[in-house]
Amino acid sequence: MNPNSPKNSEGAEPTAVVLLSGGLDSTTVLAIAKSEGFAVHALTFRYGQRHSAEIDAAKRIASQGGVRRHHVVDIDLRQFGGSALTADIAVPKDRDLAPSSPAVKEIPVTYVPARNTIFLSYALALAEVTRSSNIFIGVNALDYSGYPDCRPEYIKAFEQMANLATRAGVEGTTRVTIRTPLIALSKAAIITLGTSLGVDYSQTTSCYDPGRNGEACGRCDACQLRLKGFSEAGLEDPIQYAIMGGRAPAGTNSLASRARR
Repeated sequence: MNPNSPKNSEGAEPTAVVLLSGGLDSTTVLAIAKSEGFAVHALTFRYGQRHSAEIDAAKRIASQGGVRRHHVVDIDLRQFGGSALTADIAVPKDRDLAPSSPAVKEIPVTYVPARNTIFLSYALALAEVTRSSNIFIGVNALDYSGYPDCRPEYIKAFEQMANLATRAGVEGTTRVTIRTPLIALSKAAIITLGTSLGVDYSQTTSCYDPGRNGEACGRCDACQLRLKGFSEAGLEDPIQYAIMGGRAPAGTNSLASRARR
């Protein structure tokens, strides 16, 4: 058991808040939290994103993952827009995401302004109510799309703020730790770790622009990074893809193909 997760004075399981989007990373983080002995409050947001597939996935995963309670919170970020996920802006497809590409130095239009700050603020409120000292979030600073709120320095700053902004922090009864167990892992390493913990990745969704039946496009940044991860891990991605009419074996897009060379 992690040193941040001791039994309480009554010997009960410690509680933790896990941000659960229904995607590959957050589902792996849920498995990590459960493996450390936490009773999990999973927190999912219906924030006006362009599809509901990830909400459905999060509900399935929470139900099968044995969480104590699954909280689904409604926030309408479409009122602000500013992102391909919350406004009528096309999702970029087939971008060159190789490390040497200029594209990886840009913040893409799929970035939702302040999304992780908003999500972590809700998680902080829930953590204080549930007396949870650990908040888990599946941010990653290696195989990601350049989002500024996935960086270690951001997480550190939010944690500092969290312990200044809450009653529990000021009174010293609970110090909140923002747990980012995937932040320094490649997508392949995340998949390998999750597989060792029994994660069923067929239940997850990563695509920014899925089809009518929930099939992944295989061409957006999220799909490219996911396919690259499975390719490098030597595994087949078990979800359905629109390309080739079904499951997309590793190597069906340019990024995954480069990963195999």
